[in-house]
Amino acid sequence: MSNIRIDCSFPGGNIIIEDIDGDVVTLRQDRRDTEGFWFYWYFRARGAAGRTLDFRFTDGKPVGVRGPAISLDEGDTWAWASGITDIANSFTFVFPEGADAVRFSFGMPYTQANWDRFIARLGDHPALSGDELCRSRKGRPVEMLRVGRLDGDPLARVAVTCRHHCCEMMASYAVEGLIESVLTNDDTGRWLRENIEMLVVPFVDKDGVEEGDQGKNRRPRDHNRDYDAESIYPETKAISELLPEWSGGRLRMTLDLHCPGRSGDWNEHVYQVGRDRPEMWHEQQRFGGILEASREGALPYSAANNLPFGEAWNAGQNYDLGCSFSRWASGLPDVQLATSFEIPYANASGAEVNAATARAFGRDLGRALHRYLEQAL
Repeated sequence: MSNIRIDCSFPGGNIIIEDIDGDVVTLRQDRRDTEGFWFYWYFRARGAAGRTLDFRFTDGKPVGVRGPAISLDEGDTWAWASGITDIANSFTFVFPEGADAVRFSFGMPYTQANWDRFIARLGDHPALSGDELCRSRKGRPVEMLRVGRLDGDPLARVAVTCRHHCCEMMASYAVEGLIESVLTNDDTGRWLRENIEMLVVPFVDKDGVEEGDQGKNRRPRDHNRDYDAESIYPETKAISELLPEWSGGRLRMTLDLHCPGRSGDWNEHVYQVGRDRPEMWHEQQRFGGILEASREGALPYSAANNLPFGEAWNAGQNYDLGCSFSRWASGLPDVQLATSFEIPYANASGAEVNAATARAFGRDLGRALHRYLEQAL
């Protein structure tokens, strides 16, 4: 009898085991209340040290273009299994001798524990203030962070949201880099702390993040389609009530960070999702040009890769599913730019996406934000 033990009993975990037969594990992602196919999974294997196991998925091809992300230290650090390949329905792993527990995931998971470590690393800072946005449906505290000029008299305010789709974890590392850009002692950090107050909601779907849901296309609607007149989620309701009040007529920019699909034309580039209003698309392209010129990190970005409204999936029928955060925010008074970015899970124009490169892209966003707002104010 096999002594292999596989589970997902930790924050963010997601898997359904169908069978373990010798060195072959048959399994699938738990889609729960997701409408249609999606690909998030995250599990732990124990009792396989020194063995080679073949993991075979029965629900589509949920293994990404760099294979699984692998952690040998209970999820503290992650590495991709391979270079660029293609999506797949299986992978093989040679367990090192002494590897008592190995974690595998579609991406590099980011949960409450990661955020807590990040905030602890920042320490006390006069330009940083944490608060609670609301409680989730299941009673979890939903974090809200203010960073920058906190005395109530900034030239402009910026709102940043992440994890409207809870499985899109690579965007969370970019949020860390963006926050770091405000606190760094360089020209960008000093200017932002003097002039900008930034409000960050790192986990819009807090329950989904901790419970390992897909989040995308959740029934009856996902969090990024919940900005119609009557929001059904506490987080989206709290955001839609807070931002107009917090703005004070100074909210100039909103930034919503996402991850796209698994592979293909629009899933392996960093890009902005074009708004349907020409004046907003103009601002997105202008910000994109500044970001392109400001980039110092390893992840390529070209404004030419931005997805105009009406092309590919970014078309009118997508709006029929409900109102997204960026679409809602673009109608707020004084908002000059309401945009969302798609940051690939693993491969961005040939460059590897990982915790470090995604953080560096967040710092690139901070530099671009500085230059864009300095021109606008």
